[in-house]
Amino acid sequence: MKPGGHVGGVGAGVRPRRSIIPAVSNSDLASIKLTPAGIPASLRPFFQDCVFESVNPETDAFTVIERTLSCGNRRELRWLFHRYPRRQLAAFVRDAGWWRIPPHRFYYWLNLLGITDYRQSDYPRIWPH
Repeated sequence: MKPGGHVGGVGAGVRPRRSIIPAVSNSDLASIKLTPAGIPASLRPFFQDCVFESVNPETDAFTVIERTLSCGNRRELRWLFHRYPRRQLAAFVRDAGWWRIPPHRFYYWLNLLGITDYRQSDYPRIWPH
């Protein structure tokens, strides 16, 4: 055994990190009811400020990613990770997550996406404690 090492090599006893969102099978995607634009209909309650049928996943990607990461369930998140590249989702969390996603979910996504350098508020804390 190397000094400071583990028996059995590097990381012995550590489980390999599983994918955040399991692979999406065609049957999983087929079971999701989609709008004509291709967004899960179950996300409708999170788009009350706009006409849900007019939301386009291409032109409104920022809003779709924000609402799904903030409020989506496991099935909707699987759709999101299938629909958008992981680097686009990570870029959203890194650049806009601090003010667009609730704090508990923001830190969850930072951890799961492995983001360590992210944008933080430019405003000083009002209450320093």
